[in-house]
Amino acid sequence: MKRMTSATGALALLASIAGCAAPATRISSGLQRYGLDPSRSDCVGGRLQANLSLGQLQRLGKAAAAYRQGDTTPGVLTPSDLIRVASELRDPKIALEVGKAAAGCGVLP
Repeated sequence: MKRMTSATGALALLASIAGCAAPATRISSGLQRYGLDPSRSDCVGGRLQANLSLGQLQRLGKAAAAYRQGDTTPGVLTPSDLIRVASELRDPKIALEVGKAAAGCGVLP
């Protein structure tokens, strides 16, 4: 699996999903810009949009951006980072859906 770079930008994308494009499209585009191939990016974006509310996606994005601020390697995003952030939120559905999307889309190493 390729490592994704510019993690802060990719995770900030999740926080700004309320824009014009569908959440799945915005998630996919951001993940592609940061190193994930198009098919897996589309898969993750579609699954998260289908299974999480806009509010849940925004919470995930904000938490991920805050997590990255204190990270010693803020330019690198691993799937484990995103799963770790999701698991720290007090919404078990977010963690479950991020994990399922990562596993189901072949993002995990």
